[in-house]
Amino acid sequence: MSIQILPAEVASQIAAGEVVERPASVVKELVENSLDAGASFITISIEGAGQRLVEVIDDGCGIPADELALAVERHATSKLTAAADLFNIQTLGFRGEALASIGSVSNLTLISRTAQSSVGAKLRMEGGQLLSLQPAGAPKGTTVRVENLFYNVPARLKFLKSEATERRWIDNLVVRYALAYPNVRFHLVQDRRPALQTSGRGELREILVALYGADAARQMLEVNLIDEGMRIGGFISPPSLTRSHRRDIFFYVNGRPVQDGALSAALLKGYHTLLMVGRYPLGAIFIEMSPNAVDVNVHPTKAEVRFRQPEQVFAALQSAVRRALLAHSPAPGLNVPLPWGAGDRTPSTFVGQIDPGWITQEKYAPTGEPNEPQDANMPISETPPVGTSSQPTLPGQRIPLLRPIGQIAAAYLAAEGPDGLYLIDQHAAHERVLFERFLAQRSTGVPSQALLQPAAVHLSAAEARLLADQLPTLTSLGFQVEPFGPGVFLVRAIPALLAHSNPEDALRALVENFEEDETPLQALHEELIIARVCKRAAVKAGAILSMEEQRALLFDLEACQSPRTCPHGRPTMIHLSVDLLERQFGRKGAR
Repeated sequence: MSIQILPAEVASQIAAGEVVERPASVVKELVENSLDAGASFITISIEGAGQRLVEVIDDGCGIPADELALAVERHATSKLTAAADLFNIQTLGFRGEALASIGSVSNLTLISRTAQSSVGAKLRMEGGQLLSLQPAGAPKGTTVRVENLFYNVPARLKFLKSEATERRWIDNLVVRYALAYPNVRFHLVQDRRPALQTSGRGELREILVALYGADAARQMLEVNLIDEGMRIGGFISPPSLTRSHRRDIFFYVNGRPVQDGALSAALLKGYHTLLMVGRYPLGAIFIEMSPNAVDVNVHPTKAEVRFRQPEQVFAALQSAVRRALLAHSPAPGLNVPLPWGAGDRTPSTFVGQIDPGWITQEKYAPTGEPNEPQDANMPISETPPVGTSSQPTLPGQRIPLLRPIGQIAAAYLAAEGPDGLYLIDQHAAHERVLFERFLAQRSTGVPSQALLQPAAVHLSAAEARLLADQLPTLTSLGFQVEPFGPGVFLVRAIPALLAHSNPEDALRALVENFEEDETPLQALHEELIIARVCKRAAVKAGAILSMEEQRALLFDLEACQSPRTCPHGRPTMIHLSVDLLERQFGRKGAR
């Protein structure tokens, strides 16, 4: 095949693939243009998760009518004029590719007017081809309408996620820019429903509510450090507020959202020894430095940067985080009560007044963090105990009658069976008990328990949208939940099995920790939803149980159909046979 020059429209569509990956990419490029234009308000309207319509309206400086056609040409920009300017970039955009790339894979309408002009201009493009350019009445600023995205590249449509996922990407992106520019009023509307509205008063915590939810926003700690011409500011969560993923950690360099694994590692080092394994903090960190100390021309999406002195940046970030944690979360004193007395080995106090029949009656008093330092879907380990050649397996599916011996580290139960010793994870075991009771009730209808006082649950914009799509399914599982303003839901009733649980915890279990490629909530099987709720409602590691409570939990576990694992596949128990114990103590055979 001979070498040939690609047609202009094909080259444009190939280039667009680097800039416009999904509808959120269009929103990103247009919002950045509005911010660079000095806008004080930006309105984003989305329909069909951005595939049908993305419209961005601003009150920025506008584009002169005689430059409107030039603005949609490739490599046309007002941000730089020479290669040397690449090392002193002070704007979000600079390549001059956004409008041309977007216009090549959509129907694009561009309306703009400058303050110096009494009339604006309107431009229309279709698949990269200019259709019309004419005068038009318009307010000062720019309006960009992107319709039928990827209509001429159907292969790209196949790689888009569900509408719910694409909407969440847009929600999260707009909130991130609103956090970086709190003095700009952002108004996001998804399918004619308000998704985000900021005041533009510069109140960062107001936007943290939309990003993390009201409860988390109240707990965030402020970070502030000035070091050798560099300023690091923002917010981080206390060690008690964590997630099982890093997706709630955001970095900004000179107002630009960036992704950098080294920055994330530096932030986590600031938490050294303060976090459980597998837990990550929340954070929104702003780094301000001289533009010539950072290279933003690394990736077409401008999401990656390179620092001239990376070690200095990472060390300063680690120091800033550590200082904030020590300032707001001083080390506790030595007068913390211990679960056992100094001279005896029996529990001297209990966490709360616990009814001896609380396990069977679903009366819970959980404290501490869930005993979930590992992935809930992790397979059972086959590593043998020290000094043994193999780990014995449990005989049969059911477990024998067990006699409680005591509690270990307020997290595990020791019990004796006819064939040896059993160590039971109290959190995983209670998950299994709740899960099977939920399944048993589902066939006849899950009974609800009305709350004396409706509980208001504040969620981030993305979480609220996820939950709103699933309200009918929640009703079938015994919840009564209704919207109560942007990002707020009222819980009026919860399943009777969870009557003594925290309604907010039960609801949050449904919307937290979703991966980008995870099945959307509305497509989840009910059993997976029930498993999520039971995970949050089960008794936690750290709850001290009386002997009656231990006996009741073991009794309920014995009655389960699948008592060996929790609903997520983690083991509920470890079995040490009498034969194994005799070998360990040298009573039978060689060690």
